[in-house]
Amino acid sequence: MAKKQPSIDTKGITAVQLMELDSCTRCGECVQWCPTYSASGQEPGLAPRDKILRWRDYMNKSYGLRAKLFGPKEISEEELDEFSSDLYQCTTCGICETVCESGIDTINLWEGIRANLVKRGQGPYGKQKYFFKLVSEYGNPYMEPAENRTAWMPEDIEVKETADIVYYGGCTAEYKQTKLAVATARVLNKLGIDFAMLGEDELCCGSPLLRTGQSELENIARDCTIKNVENIKAKGASKVLYACAGCYRTSIVDWPKLYGKPLPFEIVHITEFLADLIKQGKIKWEKSINKTVTYHDPCHMGRHVGTYDAPRYVLENIPGIKLIEMDRIKDYSRCCGAGGGMKAGIPDLALKVGEERIEDALETDADILSSACPFCKRNLADARDSVDAKDMEVEDVIVLVAEALGLEVEGE
Repeated sequence: MAKKQPSIDTKGITAVQLMELDSCTRCGECVQWCPTYSASGQEPGLAPRDKILRWRDYMNKSYGLRAKLFGPKEISEEELDEFSSDLYQCTTCGICETVCESGIDTINLWEGIRANLVKRGQGPYGKQKYFFKLVSEYGNPYMEPAENRTAWMPEDIEVKETADIVYYGGCTAEYKQTKLAVATARVLNKLGIDFAMLGEDELCCGSPLLRTGQSELENIARDCTIKNVENIKAKGASKVLYACAGCYRTSIVDWPKLYGKPLPFEIVHITEFLADLIKQGKIKWEKSINKTVTYHDPCHMGRHVGTYDAPRYVLENIPGIKLIEMDRIKDYSRCCGAGGGMKAGIPDLALKVGEERIEDALETDADILSSACPFCKRNLADARDSVDAKDMEVEDVIVLVAEALGLEVEGE
């Protein structure tokens, strides 16, 4: 009689992650902080602790001592489908990792389990499944032709063919939030910074695939990474600037692993670059923005890589701006709701998470809610409209910088 096979395997799950599953003490601290659990009305299946305990149970049923002695216990497809649905109702923001008493690396754990489920055909969720097809065929998740990569660019913007600095625009800014791309390019021109861009040769950074567990499907994420890195090298760059927190995080954390060796250039967020110029006295402001501003930390820029101070330093140095903080900031910031494929896969829940963040901002009485990520801006703006708080402006830091430099910034 053939030996029964386990219902799940361990592909995509590292040995360390298997130990992390056992290290959960069920304390429930993560439950108190999870933004999707809160916004869902506290659906039990969405709590980080619940997901860890369920997957641990599945592993024990498949590979534990009893399974070794008597064979693995079957896990129904319906149960795994339900687990997959709950797992994808998560922004992978990482707050559960921040507060975890056992130090479990939940960001990589969620992505590893998602990759495992994708391989067995039970992920990704909803419209997230189109990311693979779109990125593989178009080089971006928006089904846009490559020639439209620079359609946002006004004729007066000067971009060098080669330069020591490359501005990596990112799919969202170049195709959907062009105001961000225009502001970044105009600011660099205004400051006399020579920069090149990849233009039609730029490809998706891979974040949509990586965050939703589609990292190894025909190695598309790896192929995009290698082509991007080689194209940046061809431009002669030693430094790459980003105004998108998602691309910035992916380039710092994921690209070296996918490329197979350290990157031959420095990864810098535009706010870090501007903060250094301000400290050197190289920025001459031309306009005062007499507004109170509160700053939202993008998860990919903050918890994932630890860049907290630069955007605040820039805002504090813009004439007229008074920076006031929300209660939950930096390591403990509430997610905007858009990450981890949520905006595409579960937009209603993403909006509810965003609404809770808007409530945090409204408590400060700020005129402007600012961030440094196009995804944060989009979902927070949608949430602001949803709660009818239209008196509060939602704007990216780089756009405020452009305004204070006396620049006109057009775009969506």
